[in-house]
Amino acid sequence: MNKKANASLTMGASDWAQLLLLGALWGASFFFARITIREIEPLTLVFYRVVIAAVALHLWLFLRGVSFRPALSRAGPFMLLALLNNIVPFSLIFLGQTAIGAGLAGILNATTPFWAIIAANVFTSDEKITPAKLAGIGLGIAGTAVMVGPGLFAGLGAPAWAQFCVLGAAFSYGLAAVLARRFRDLPSDVVAAGQFTASTVVMAVLVGIGASAVTTASPTSWMCVVALGLLSTALAYILYFNLINSAGATNASLVTLVVPVGAILLGALFLGETLDGYELAGIGLIGLGLLTIDGRILGLARAREASCPRER
Repeated sequence: MNKKANASLTMGASDWAQLLLLGALWGASFFFARITIREIEPLTLVFYRVVIAAVALHLWLFLRGVSFRPALSRAGPFMLLALLNNIVPFSLIFLGQTAIGAGLAGILNATTPFWAIIAANVFTSDEKITPAKLAGIGLGIAGTAVMVGPGLFAGLGAPAWAQFCVLGAAFSYGLAAVLARRFRDLPSDVVAAGQFTASTVVMAVLVGIGASAVTTASPTSWMCVVALGLLSTALAYILYFNLINSAGATNASLVTLVVPVGAILLGALFLGETLDGYELAGIGLIGLGLLTIDGRILGLARAREASCPRER
């Protein structure tokens, strides 16, 4: 039974396409935040991000004629999902980044698949640890470290508590990916709407509903806030929960290895940032890690070994 279950959680072409698109959307969130954070307080930005996503998703469900009622009966689990997938990691990353460089934070956040695979191994029967997954995740984390390059060494002296904050966020994301499996009987857009409705309630309590940041922000910043809420949050989490349904929690968490690539490429395309050799090398290592997890590298090696005559 486990073999059959594991086979159903392999990544198909559609899953890989969604994973890459999701990585680009979440990579774009760094691009949007880089512009808006100069004018809007970080926690306020998180609040508007989840509010815009929640409103957009409820409108989307209304236009599609899909009922949100099934989510209401699971208010408690959705509140837990919102805490693990939004509130806790967003807050920990923000707190950690007050004393840690973005490069080291990106590497620590890229450990999410490692925590997800451990949680899945403990709490599920169809997503067990395999050598290919461990090797691929290791290559991906190494690729992220190489991609950061010299910036990594600048962040190594950061306080331990700040590093544990970002690691705690990655651990929270890993647990959330496994928890999200409990909602596989619901459409992905309903799950996303439920999560962000709960997140909106929590954030409203934490930061209030003051709109001063929006009224003083420039039109460019406001457009980025809307794009952050609609594209990098509402649409992105529909893709994310759909990936969990079709490919499993561990495979969906691999997106954290793709996100830094999307952020760097978007910065090069739209902010005039240059791509250095070590960044290209890191992107190559991440790609190799994803191929290893996919099984293509091992499959090619076995096929080549089988096609070569053995020496006597």
